[in-house]
Amino acid sequence: MRALTTPASHAGLGVLQHICQTRGMPFDREIADLARAIDGSRRAVVFTGAGISTESGIPDFRSPGGIWTRMAPIDFSDFLASEEARRETWRRRFAMEEAFREARPNRGHRAVAELVSRGKVGVVITQNIDGLHQASGIADDQVIELHGNTTYAHCLDCKARYELAPLRISFERDETAPVCDECGGFVKTATISFGQAMPEEPMRRAEIETLAADLFIVAGSSLVVYPAAAFPELAKQNGASLVIINREATGLDPIADLVLNRALGETLGAVVGVD
Repeated sequence: MRALTTPASHAGLGVLQHICQTRGMPFDREIADLARAIDGSRRAVVFTGAGISTESGIPDFRSPGGIWTRMAPIDFSDFLASEEARRETWRRRFAMEEAFREARPNRGHRAVAELVSRGKVGVVITQNIDGLHQASGIADDQVIELHGNTTYAHCLDCKARYELAPLRISFERDETAPVCDECGGFVKTATISFGQAMPEEPMRRAEIETLAADLFIVAGSSLVVYPAAAFPELAKQNGASLVIINREATGLDPIADLVLNRALGETLGAVVGVD
């Protein structure tokens, strides 16, 4: 693993100074290395996965013991073909409503938002569907959602937007899967399901931002879901420094410049100076 250095001309963020002079804690080499990488970057991208949101109480889907180890995901083709599949999709979504509704941005989200506010991070590319980056104060146009957003629904045909609360009231009357008032198309949460095509515009934007980055920080992703997980590889191939912060090892650890196998909130919070 090669050392990450900080050009003196990029010391304006003051992350290292904050850690060394105000945190009052024993020196932490990994935290210092991450702070140095951020200080030295001109255009950083943060790429987030489920690991940042589990600290807010959002259940994990893919990891061992996650939701999809207990129930198989519903393929998009089945959603289109089967009324029962559509009903089951909505049953599952509304069963998780409390977890999504009560979740609040945690220390990791707040730290990322602070980096965006300071101008060190231009955009956040996320695999998450919970909207917590926007709830932390990051503008919609600075969050690229590769897998969509579960906090609202839309028509698959005309893209009319629907809020979930009235859909739930209607669904719980007779469990009829919602259809669009405008065109009669199927209404689905604005997420990307298994078997569904990735959204073209977010993917295009993510590629542009990845190629422009000189520092690419993975935060809480196992990096096993493609094509989203290809962006860290692309950044590294294009000359960016690659940092991976995740509790467990990932398949891209061998090519990363810095790997931190530790909790996200405390790590990013310590680096940025956010509680």
